[in-house]
Amino acid sequence: MPSSLPFLRIAAEEAFAPPEILGQYRKLIAAEPSLDPGFTSLMGFYLGSSPRAVQVMSRMTDLGEIRLRDMDETGIARQILSLTSPGVQIFDAATAVSLAGLSNDYLADGIRKHPDRFAGLAAIAPQTPAAAAKELERGVRRLGLKGAIVNSHTRGEYLDNPKFWEIFEAAAALNVPIYLHPNTPPPAMIGPFLERGLDGAIFGFAVETALHMLRIVVAGVFDRFPRLQIVLGHLGEALPYWLFRIDFMHRAMVAANRYPGVKKLERKPSEYLKENVCVTTSGMAWEPPILYAQSVLGVDRVLYAMDYPYQFVPEEVKVTDGLPISEADKKKLYQTNAERVFSLGSMGVEASL
Repeated sequence: MPSSLPFLRIAAEEAFAPPEILGQYRKLIAAEPSLDPGFTSLMGFYLGSSPRAVQVMSRMTDLGEIRLRDMDETGIARQILSLTSPGVQIFDAATAVSLAGLSNDYLADGIRKHPDRFAGLAAIAPQTPAAAAKELERGVRRLGLKGAIVNSHTRGEYLDNPKFWEIFEAAAALNVPIYLHPNTPPPAMIGPFLERGLDGAIFGFAVETALHMLRIVVAGVFDRFPRLQIVLGHLGEALPYWLFRIDFMHRAMVAANRYPGVKKLERKPSEYLKENVCVTTSGMAWEPPILYAQSVLGVDRVLYAMDYPYQFVPEEVKVTDGLPISEADKKKLYQTNAERVFSLGSMGVEASL
C-alpha cells in the first residue's frame, strides 16, 4: 500500500488463533464450565453467534486476505501477532505444551507467506516452565519469532513465583521481550468484577495484569535479570499514573518490614517500570494518556498497537496520526520503537510499497 508518510505503522498487539485452539476452547467450556468463570464469560461470548462475536472470530483465524485487506485499509504496514488470551494457559500442562507448539507452527507458516507484513510472538505454556523455555528458544531460533506472549495468570498462578523464572532466564538469554497480555481475573479474584460485567477489557483485564506486573517488580525479577524486557498493552494497564505512590508505599513497607514477601530492591519500582518495561497504545486511542505515558516513561518506551481484531476501529488510527508531537517522535511511536524492542530490523518506507 503506497504511503506518503515518513514512517510505517507497526501494530504491536494483534491477536490470532488457530482453529484447533478455538475448538479446544469450545470443548473445555462444554466439559468444565466452572473451571474458570472469566474464561467461560470471555470465550463463551466470543465463540457464540452474536454479530460482534462472528465479526471478531472471522478475522481471528485469518492470516491472509481478510487481515491484509483490513491492514491496507487502515494503513497498517505490519502486525506483530500473538495468540489470543488466554492462549494455552487455561489447559492442563500436557495439552498446553502441545497446543503452544501447534500455535507457533501455524503462526510461523503465516509469517513465511507474508514476511513483510507479519511478525510474531511465541505462545508458551508456563504450566511446565522448562518446556516453556524450550519452546521459546525453538520459536526464536528456528521459527524466527520475536519474543513470547504470556496471557497474565496461568490457572491463578503468577510469574513472580521463582518456579517460573526459567522463562525469564530464557527470554533474557535470547534477548527477546515477553509481552504480558491481559487475562480475565482468576477465580479467586473475579467475583466482584463479574457481578457488574467488569471482568474483561472494561476494567478487569487492567487490574489483573497490573497486579501481575507489580508482583514481578516487587519480587526482584529485574534485579535477577536486569536485561529482561516486558511489554504491557493498554498504555501500561494504568501503572504509569501510579508511579509516585508505588515508590512511596514500597519504600514505607520495606522500612516497616511489614510483609515477608516485600524486600528491598536495588532500585525504585518506578525505575524498573521505566527501564525494563515498554507499553503499547492497544485499545487506548486517546490523546491525553498517550502523551502522559510518553512524558513519564519516555518517548522510546511507548509503541503503537491497534488491538486487532477485538478493537478494529479504523478511524482510531487518525487519533494517533493527529497527536501534537514531532514527526521524529511519531516515527518512534509507530515504527522504530517496535523495530528496536522486537528486533525487526529497520524497514524503510519503500519496503511497504
